[in-house]
This record gives sequence, structure tokens and C-alpha cells, in this order.
Amino acid sequence: MRLRVPRCLIDARLQDLPPADDEGLVTVQLQLEAGVVRRLQAAPAEAGAAAPLAITPPVDAHAHLDKTFSHGDFPNPGGTMAGALAANRLEFAARTAEQVQQRSERALQQAWRHGLRAIRSHIDSGAGPASEASWEVLSDQQRAWGGRVALQLVALVPIHHWLTPEGETLARRVAGSGGLLGGVLGPPFGHGLQDAGAVRALLQLAERLGCGVDLHVDEGDDAPGVGMALMARETLALRPGVPITCSHASSMGLLSAPAGERLAEQCARAGLRVVALPRTNLWLLGRRAEQTPWLRAQAPIRMLQRAGVEVAVAGDNVQDPWYPGGDYDPIDLVRLCFTTSHLNPGQRQGLTPFTTAAARIMDLSWDGVLRPGCPADLLVLAAGSWAEVLARPPARRVMRSGTWLEPLPESPFAGALPRVTCHE
Repeated sequence: MRLRVPRCLIDARLQDLPPADDEGLVTVQLQLEAGVVRRLQAAPAEAGAAAPLAITPPVDAHAHLDKTFSHGDFPNPGGTMAGALAANRLEFAARTAEQVQQRSERALQQAWRHGLRAIRSHIDSGAGPASEASWEVLSDQQRAWGGRVALQLVALVPIHHWLTPEGETLARRVAGSGGLLGGVLGPPFGHGLQDAGAVRALLQLAERLGCGVDLHVDEGDDAPGVGMALMARETLALRPGVPITCSHASSMGLLSAPAGERLAEQCARAGLRVVALPRTNLWLLGRRAEQTPWLRAQAPIRMLQRAGVEVAVAGDNVQDPWYPGGDYDPIDLVRLCFTTSHLNPGQRQGLTPFTTAAARIMDLSWDGVLRPGCPADLLVLAAGSWAEVLARPPARRVMRSGTWLEPLPESPFAGALPRVTCHE
């Protein structure tokens, strides 16, 4: 296979390759055998032969499979945070196991066909039949989809739930199933003197049970960075030996540059990981009296990267009260964020939040880097450059273990697949 691949997705130890072009791409030839990459080398020049752009399958490190595709029944026409929360409560009260099964199956089918290889889903947890149904169904989906889309599950509860006996019971159950402990910290969900104690209890629980943490932090546009600062302080004080992820960090982007840089460096010292969620945040936040927003609250991705923080970018909500669009298409998210977050794919860290950094945050067995012996898993686009990807949504083909997947029947890509020459 002759492909144009981002140099950041090729093992840095492979030196016999030409230098990357201005878009960070290298034309290579891959030899595949028995579902793995056997050889990777510089592609010989072929007159008039344009190689398609290809990446390793992206990773979505933050989703909500329990409520996905519920927007039609529980809309949020105003697009506000308060409206989303109110509609979410109504949806949760009416949620059934059958609905979660249908929604999550549709989501995983779309993710698989669109090229995602792993998803971390937060689940509305705590008490009630909807919580039990969601955990039961998604635990079954985790087993059913193993080997296709790796699925990780996070318990989403109010942060103070971890101070209660019920919180410890939930933590033991989640940890026993290999899940992560989560919650919500910081505005717009309030903040107070008990927050530090709740965070401390959560981190101690997680370390005692040996499971990771992934919190919704500062998912708002006021009190910038208050939750992230608290997480950094408590983590530095306790030094728990488990991975800690802070999703959103939206209001941190509203800090001044000096204050933001200081907080980013503190997060790096604490070893915090960040999952930025620009699409939902740009949809919900910054709404002021029907005016066009001029302050856009989203995680300061590039500032965090410069400080040494591992940063992923994920899709978050799909067709639910929090965001009415999306369909688990990682290329759609990449195209959006190149514009909204100024992530330049030609730069070393412009693509990693969707691929290798996201894989490290989820602690996946493969980091998404191409090297001899790695899986023959690829997402091949009908585009030869990043400029073409930005110009229009490209057709694509998805390869897993050396075999092409069929696209979704309703996919707009079904009739326009890229032509890729494979040699025996």
C-alpha cells in the first residue's frame, strides 16, 4: 500500500524515510501480512500516482453512550447549559435498558465503520433503575465489542457522592468491573468548601481500589480554572498512584495567558491528563442575550501541550440534550478542531490529541504509531493533503487487521471510496 502518512504517526526510530513535507506528511509503502504491518519504507516515485492520506484509527476518550441519540425525544432548543441539564434529568427518569441497548449499538456501529478504535463512555450513575440499566447494558456491550471498539466505562455522579457510604459501594463495584470513577467538579455545577474533601475522598478511594479517575471539571464559562486548580493541588498533595483525567477544563481557556500558563504547569507537575471537548463547549457556552459570543470557553489545548500535559480531543455528546449533532465521525471532529482550536495537522502535536495522546490517556495496548509488527489498522481518506480534508468531508475506507470494512449503508461515503492499490 502506497500512502501519505503523518510523520507523527510513524515510529521516530525509523530513519530511512524522506523528510516530511510542509503538511507533516511522508509518502510510504506498507507491506501487510497476517493482519499486521510487516514492513514500512519510503515509497518509490511513481509518475502521476497520487497516494491517499491515511492515519491510524482515532480514539474517542470521552462520550456518553447511555444518553446518545436522545435529542429527538428530549430536545434543548435554547442550546443552554440549564436547558441541557433539565432535559437530561427528564431523559434519565424515562430511560430503559432497551433504549440504552438500541442507542449504544447504533453508536458503536457508526464508530466502528467511521474508523474509531476505542471509546471511553461516562454513565449517569448513582441510584435508580436507569443507572442500573445503563451499567448492565454497556457492560454487555463492552464484552460484545471487544476486539473491535475497546470500550471503557466511567461512573458519573455528583462529586460529593464519593463522601457517602453509597459512594464507596459504587466505587467498589465500578473498580471490580475495571471501570473508572468520575463526577462533576466546578462551575456551572457550583463549588464550595466541601469540594476539596470530596476530591480527596475520591482520589483516596481510587488509589485504594486501584482504578483510574476521569472527572468533568470546569464545564462552564465563569470562575475560570477553579476546579482545575483544586485538582492540581489535591493531586500534588496526595500523589495517588492512579491515572487522573480532567475532561472539559473549558473555563481555563478564559484565564489570562500568565495565569493560564502557571496553572498548566501545575497540572503538568501533578501528572493530570486533559480531554478537551470543544464541540459541546462551543455549542453550550458563551450564550449571552442572543448575542454572537465573543468569548469562547474551551480548554487551552496548545498551552497545556507546551506545559507537558497529555491532551486528547474527544467528541463528547452526540445527538442528545447537550449537543444535537454529531455521529461518531472522528474526521468530522478533526476538521472542526483544526478551525476552532487552531490545531495544525502539519505540526507535531496537531494530530496527536485524536490519536496517540488519546491512546495514552486511555492506556491502550497500542499507541497508534506505525511500526513493523503493529496492527494493520488504517483509516484511508480520499484526499492527498490536509488542505483537501479541510476543503470538504472526504470519503474514506477503514482497514482492520488488513481487511477492509464495509461502510454504513446510509453513509454518504458508500458510493465514493478511495482507490488504494494493494500488492501481494
